[in-house]
Amino acid sequence: MALPERLTGLRLPVVAAPMFLVSGPDLVLACAHAGVLGSFPALNRRTTGGFDEWLALISAGARDAPYAVNLIVHSSNPRLDDDLEVIARRRVPVVITSLGASDRVVAAVHAYGGLVFHDVTTLAHARRAIAAGVDGLILVSAGAGGHAGTLNPFSFVTAVRSFYDGTLLLGGGLSTGADVAAAIALGADLAYLGTRFVATQESLAPQEYKDMLAAAAPEDIVYTPTVSSIPANFLAESLTRAGIDPAAPPGPVDLTHLTSPSPSDAKAWRDIWSAGQSVAGITDTPSVAQLVYRLDEEYAAAVKRLRRHP
Repeated sequence: MALPERLTGLRLPVVAAPMFLVSGPDLVLACAHAGVLGSFPALNRRTTGGFDEWLALISAGARDAPYAVNLIVHSSNPRLDDDLEVIARRRVPVVITSLGASDRVVAAVHAYGGLVFHDVTTLAHARRAIAAGVDGLILVSAGAGGHAGTLNPFSFVTAVRSFYDGTLLLGGGLSTGADVAAAIALGADLAYLGTRFVATQESLAPQEYKDMLAAAAPEDIVYTPTVSSIPANFLAESLTRAGIDPAAPPGPVDLTHLTSPSPSDAKAWRDIWSAGQSVAGITDTPSVAQLVYRLDEEYAAAVKRLRRHP
């Protein structure tokens, strides 16, 4: 379709999605060296200064490979302007914006030649992002980890492609090379994998989280607004361990008993673990290099199967 030139050198059309409290420099650099696009949320560092330090480390070690930063554009983010200044100064190759498509952010990133991809869960969000001038849309469909949408990926891609011919990234339930091939065959340009990269050696997730992913099945994923007021997908076992009934009707839940040291949104996400239905394809915790090698082989096998059916 319309893959930007700077991303055509990827070994696989794969993006490791930015994951709150999980993605860090080790994961991003491992992705860069393996030939896929790694990313991390700016807010994974508590301060703009710490964010700047991470960017310095990543830019020095990426060997000119592209990487991405996730920026929360909503007015509730007090660091937006400061983090955007750092992004522009460091010339971050790709910026993934969330919770608001901002033409001001797009202009700032375009001014130094960067790309802006915006994640969307509805067609209305997609149209607003296009109007803001983004370079690509990330379709976060049903089954994705964290704040997922409810649209089937087949329907979502088909609907968006009816009015948009730019770069599309597809997320939601993808964990294998065959899933990546299916996303490309469907009309996406890049596959957006999050949960699969949580369960890698380089992620910041605790080992217990990774083990829980490897043991989980798709029916162990619960879509609920109880953790952050916005519906999101979580591991049922982590909800239960936090004293939350996964089958309870939506409503306010007391999270003050959780073990994180400060009462913040991070507390819930640190102790209640998000995951997508892609746990169906997760049985181990490889290194990023091992995972990408496996994805590459699975992708090639899937393409070969497709070619048998003209």
